[in-house]
Amino acid sequence: MIRPCESHHLVTMYEIINDAAQAYKGVIPEDRWHDPYMPLSELEHEIGAGVLFWGYEVDSQLLGIMGIQKVQDVTLIRHAYVRPDCQSQGIGGKLLTHLRTKTRDPILIGTWADATWAVRFYQKHGFQQVSVEDKMRLLRRYWSIPERQVETSVVLADPRWWAQQPRATT
Repeated sequence: MIRPCESHHLVTMYEIINDAAQAYKGVIPEDRWHDPYMPLSELEHEIGAGVLFWGYEVDSQLLGIMGIQKVQDVTLIRHAYVRPDCQSQGIGGKLLTHLRTKTRDPILIGTWADATWAVRFYQKHGFQQVSVEDKMRLLRRYWSIPERQVETSVVLADPRWWAQQPRATT
């Protein structure tokens, strides 16, 4: 079952994020790695900033989470994590499919450039990576992240975003 996460899920969300984020250790730039990857205070800050988390639950156990955040004229998919022992079972895809129904806005996703498994996951679900110029512009406009993270990330966009882009003329 997919449902909104509630305050009593906070510690479980924290555990899922930090367990799943172990995949980033040694992959993302060393200066961007923290332990824990996302402190509880940062998770609370993200929720306070408008990230609405949804969870995938089986037998009352939260197995995966994904956030959605309306920012200006787009919707961002934020903080998508599945328990390591539950990955590759379609949970992330089900969460993403569900969240896509929650907005009519173009959807953007930012992730680490070197997290190739994450990039492939989003591409498999119809998102396309934007140009470096667009990435820089979009990350600075819609996200509040350090410049080093801007440099080492990619942005993927859904078909609605691409449909709004001006066509090159010849």
